[in-house]
Amino acid sequence: MAAMIRTHDWASSPLGPIEQWPQSLRSIVSLMLASEFAMCVAWGPELGFLYNDHYARILYDKHPAALGGRLDVIWSELWSDIGPLVDRALAGKASFFENLPLVTNRKGYDEQTWFTFSYSPVRDESGAVAGMFCSTYESTERVLIERALRDERERMGQMFAQAPTFMAMLRGPEHRFELTNPGYDKLVGHRPVLGRTVAEALPDAVEQGFLELLDHVYATGEPFTASGMLYAVQAAPGGPVDDRYLDFVYQPIRDANGAVVGIFVEGADVTDRKMLERDLQALNADLEQRVRDRTQELVEAQEALRQAQKMEAVGQLTGGIAHDFNNLLQGITGSLEIVQRRVAQGRVGELDRFITGATTAANRAASLTHRLLAFSRRQPLDPRPVKANPLVASLEDLLRRTIGERIEFEMVLGAGLWTTLCDPNQLENSLLNLVINARDAMPHGGKLTIETCNAHLDDHFAASQRDVRPGHYVCVCVSDTGTGMSADTISKAFEPFFTTKPIGQGTGLGLSMIYGFARQSEGYAKIYSEVGQGTTVKLYLPRHYGEAEQDEPLPGLTQDHVTDAGEIVLVVEDDAVVRSLIVEVLGELGYQAVEAHDGPTGLERLRTMERIDLLVTDIGLPGLNGRQVADAGRAMRPGLRVLFMTGYAENAALAAGFLEPGMSMVTKPFAMEALATQIRTIIEG
Repeated sequence: MAAMIRTHDWASSPLGPIEQWPQSLRSIVSLMLASEFAMCVAWGPELGFLYNDHYARILYDKHPAALGGRLDVIWSELWSDIGPLVDRALAGKASFFENLPLVTNRKGYDEQTWFTFSYSPVRDESGAVAGMFCSTYESTERVLIERALRDERERMGQMFAQAPTFMAMLRGPEHRFELTNPGYDKLVGHRPVLGRTVAEALPDAVEQGFLELLDHVYATGEPFTASGMLYAVQAAPGGPVDDRYLDFVYQPIRDANGAVVGIFVEGADVTDRKMLERDLQALNADLEQRVRDRTQELVEAQEALRQAQKMEAVGQLTGGIAHDFNNLLQGITGSLEIVQRRVAQGRVGELDRFITGATTAANRAASLTHRLLAFSRRQPLDPRPVKANPLVASLEDLLRRTIGERIEFEMVLGAGLWTTLCDPNQLENSLLNLVINARDAMPHGGKLTIETCNAHLDDHFAASQRDVRPGHYVCVCVSDTGTGMSADTISKAFEPFFTTKPIGQGTGLGLSMIYGFARQSEGYAKIYSEVGQGTTVKLYLPRHYGEAEQDEPLPGLTQDHVTDAGEIVLVVEDDAVVRSLIVEVLGELGYQAVEAHDGPTGLERLRTMERIDLLVTDIGLPGLNGRQVADAGRAMRPGLRVLFMTGYAENAALAAGFLEPGMSMVTKPFAMEALATQIRTIIEG
């Protein structure tokens, strides 16, 4: 106070010299100066204003001029709010206000600053009210903390209400409901529970032992967890009982000292999951029984099914084989007719070519018969020295027929291939089975490759395989780009009757027969495959150090282009013998014959040649079939006359719906005179 007196002249203030201040005022000033709170006093009728350093910060730029001044003048901008409080204190009544914002735009304070203060009357020595005393402190931090806590409580309350699980808070040893969420209300049938104890609100839970669990948690402080516990809910007295299965936990709530003061309940209704598990168990039991019953039925039908599947496997080949047989017969009968005509004409100089063609076709027919016998296991084993390359090449036509037009086919026959000792018919049968398997593994098309090569299996490789002897082998490899096999399937593939094909589409004997053939030939069979990447099957047949039997060479593909005057006929036929016979007849008749060995080549001739009077085409062609070639040709050459050839009897039977005006059909085997008559008739219209 002395410092303030020395600093400021009080003589001119309404309070007068300090020596004249009443003792009560001096005591209050001393208290103010020693306090850590902001304090002020207004004394006398003039409301002389005194305050301590803490209050000075509230005054900001009004200090120190405000010291000793009039209160109503200093706070003139707030007097409408402060004046009534001062008047109340001067009337002898105290006032208290908590957490009020200081409304001022002065630097240092804004509307986010709160104060708590009190106004009290101050009396002189006579007991009369002589002034007003104010004590205040800033409560901004407490206000902000309380606001944050309130917001957090609201947020937690929203989360509590929106939780997908059920929740409740119980207080005290009697377990009184303090809070529940909608999930808990639904669980107990929306019965009123708040403010009531568990015993009062849920007598059914008490009967089922839940109260004892709560008591144990409250007494020991140990949480309790349950999984799939049955709770029979009765929403109303005397009402229906609904069995529910619950996963839940009772978690103790502790105070600041660690004492248990309540229990937090949280969990989920898992009734639907329990019902699903029960239904699934019943379904599994039923399925197991049905599987046992079905397995017994399959075992009983096994023998009949095996025989039916064998016949089905043979039936898959009959269409292509019939076509090949008719082509062979056409080569035989056609060649003999030309020989007969040439003899009658006295032209015997070229008979050898046609006799050779007929003999070759007959030998091929005999070979085809042997293949069928081998496939049906009616041919006795006959191991002999075999050159694999000519044998594989002789199967090309049959294999192309078997796989169809959507699969690209390639043969890669190794040079200098060794001779092997095996049953050639069994080797042919094995290749046919492998090609059929590869075809079935490529339902949407792909590429099939047959390769031959010499191979040496060393000691290291032989030791890693079972029953494999090291040495020199001839390797025949069939690869496809199909669906492939898993490691588990590969491990079972050579087992008899194992098949991945649907019932009725495979015997499960093909690969086991191939494996048996390789083992009986003192060779080896190996499968390499990955799912989605295709399959490769390799047959290793031991090298034979003798000479192989010589086979009749097959006639090569010829291209005869007759330039005599006459109509131009395009002949599209993939069988070289049949094609050469037709070209020969056309040449003798004065036509100009142009050859094509497959559908795309025939279509190219139609696109590039200036004149074509007649298209003679086989229906079954690689690349494009005969009807596709004819339709494309007519699109480029309207009115093009077409003569179809077919080796399938069913195609001939459907000729009435198949042919359009300007088209005709001839069925193999046909006589050369019949072909000449058909050609003359269709050209003349």
